[in-house]
Amino acid sequence: MTEPAPAPRNGLPEASWTVRLADEAATERLALDLAPLLAAGDLVTLTGDLGAGKTTFARHLIRALTGEPGLEVPSPTFTLMQAYEGERYPIVHADLYRIGGADDLEELGWEEAADNSLVLVEWPERAGFLVTAERLDVALRLDPAAGPGARVAVLTGHGAWAARVARAGAIHRLLAAAGWGDARREYLLGDASTRAYERLTLHGETAILMISPRRPDGPPVRMGRAYSSLARLAESVHPFVAMANGLRQQGFSAPAIIAQDLETGLLLIEDLGDGGVLSAGAPDEERYAESAALLANLHRRDLPTTLPVEPGRDYALPPYDLDAMLIEVELLLDWYLPHVVGANASGSVRSAFVNLWRAALEPIVDGPKTWVLRDYHSPNLIWLPEREGLARVGLIDFQDAVIGHPAYDVVSLMQDARVTVPQELELKLLGHYARQRRLADPAFDMSAFAHAYAALGAQRNTKILGIFARLDRRDGKPQYLKHLPRIEAYLRRDLSHPALADLKAWYEANLPSLFPTA
Repeated sequence: MTEPAPAPRNGLPEASWTVRLADEAATERLALDLAPLLAAGDLVTLTGDLGAGKTTFARHLIRALTGEPGLEVPSPTFTLMQAYEGERYPIVHADLYRIGGADDLEELGWEEAADNSLVLVEWPERAGFLVTAERLDVALRLDPAAGPGARVAVLTGHGAWAARVARAGAIHRLLAAAGWGDARREYLLGDASTRAYERLTLHGETAILMISPRRPDGPPVRMGRAYSSLARLAESVHPFVAMANGLRQQGFSAPAIIAQDLETGLLLIEDLGDGGVLSAGAPDEERYAESAALLANLHRRDLPTTLPVEPGRDYALPPYDLDAMLIEVELLLDWYLPHVVGANASGSVRSAFVNLWRAALEPIVDGPKTWVLRDYHSPNLIWLPEREGLARVGLIDFQDAVIGHPAYDVVSLMQDARVTVPQELELKLLGHYARQRRLADPAFDMSAFAHAYAALGAQRNTKILGIFARLDRRDGKPQYLKHLPRIEAYLRRDLSHPALADLKAWYEANLPSLFPTA
């Protein structure tokens, strides 16, 4: 049961979730359920009488976070603090029963140990300041009426933790209602977004839990609108549900929706597996060709622009309009250009850039229209050899889908930001796509498509350079910088199209490092 509680005297919001634990196995399961919600810098306080199970719960949680089921986790009653290296961050387990007050923490080196760590504290009331901090409190008590090993855990989130506790309770209810309440949950590394994923295993079957709470609007950046609104990015799970069902209705392999909590942003979906379209880290030609054929098949169809989400609620795919494309390319000015040259763009440089892009994109925006899945590249394509035909290509990332030019997804596939697609293979795949389109429509104009492909390739790669530089500087994710040389090479390739000569001149003048001399 999860329920919001009245705001306490310190003004922080609260939410509580009560869980009945029949035995130690249930305590372990609760720890496993909580582990994906925790992060570096979090404070978890463990309260309850002697023998209530605080150390037992901490032991299971630490084992889950270190990935070592047999790890020895002694009670820190005498050492006061124990440190562990978790898979994602350090962990500090403290028992404050024997300290005299908050002043004693300084002698223990508390601040240094707790810095950027997950901190688990038994007997937090011995240090009064902890009780009022933003935290997750796990209060345990024995429940003898339910059995000798039974306990009750009351999880209360204070401050920012309130929403996380409410979400944990919602996950518990969703899985229980869907018959997956006893599943083993395994945290999966997410993508560059704020979404999180878990793989659930139950009786030999697997499913994916997608945790994607509604994204709040950021600050207005233009015309009173936030970046996500201008760029037509999904702000809830509704578009994912609509597109998943829409793609499946068209006969494509998108995940089936097993259970959903749309308002909380929780989806339990079919697990399509881990088989990708790469072989030994490089594009597999057969799988890429089938992925290109899927796009050709999709692009020849007359597709609806509004899709049902649930009875009484529809979702209208937004247009990939000029405002969206321009706000995306400006990421290069805001993040990549300062990353490369160490200075911001002047007003005149920015104005020239936007005007050139406006002229280049206007005819593309006015061109043919179809579903644009938007992230149609190797990390989001699953190879399903047990299926037949185009159903062998599984699709898992399409919540940002829009109505736009068909060349965009073709670029996403053939100029993969994370995997080098050699130019020879790119041209071969383009030819394969064009032949498939001509089979369905002999009037298919490859020359016009090639122009759109180059323009949208330059637009997409310009945007990604900005995004990856932003991920490094703003979000502390430098691992994306290793992809910049590949994306820069794609961008040079796109800008070589004669129709983009004026744009290429801007890049040569303002980002000369993009064009190294022989």
